Amino acid sequence: MSYWEFLVEQGPRFVDGALITAVQFALAAVLAIAIALLAGLMKLSSNPLIKGSAVIYIELFRGTSLLVQLYWIFFVLPLFGLTLEKFTAGFVAVGMNLGAYGAELVRGGIQSVPRGQWEAAYSLSMSPAKRMWRIILPQALLNMLPPWGNLLIELLKGTALVSLISVADLMFEAKQINGSTYLSAQTFGTALIIYYLFARVLVTPFMRWLEQVMLRKLGRTE
Repeated sequence: MSYWEFLVEQGPRFVDGALITAVQFALAAVLAIAIALLAGLMKLSSNPLIKGSAVIYIELFRGTSLLVQLYWIFFVLPLFGLTLEKFTAGFVAVGMNLGAYGAELVRGGIQSVPRGQWEAAYSLSMSPAKRMWRIILPQALLNMLPPWGNLLIELLKGTALVSLISVADLMFEAKQINGSTYLSAQTFGTALIIYYLFARVLVTPFMRWLEQVMLRKLGRTE
């Protein structure tokens, strides 16, 4: 069987798997960004309880395996009365794991804003929330975007693990196709190409575009 014939025959399954991977990635990314922003701000809090909670979460999810976290969320939480459907468990595990890494990027990005900007915002008599939202976060976001691009690519690759709890994503379909055709090179080669295209054609250009948008909004040029 030629590679073209293989694609014609198995292409629809790869497409279905790629669509599930795209949805898993999008949902996990939204969750990771929300968690990262919240945990990053919490870690900067002067309240020991709030800061301690953020530190525990960040260290726990950065210091343990994503695979173990996925199994805990899907297999162990039901023992405590919390059952998540496998699709939901997949993006929740990936989002919570990468959100812990993102929290450190948020913290570092906020702390990288020059002190003069904080003092200028304070002199305008803005509330702490308004200072953060209007002055500090936009500048911090620009500093965070390059490492966030790398983190989102790691998140994309992390979604492949959801196949281990039978979410019918790209990797799950690839394993099923390989099991029925035994054409490992064609099967996993195609999966590799699709993952690469996701990262190179979608994630990377989007982050570069977003960086240009933020540069224009802040009146900066490269």
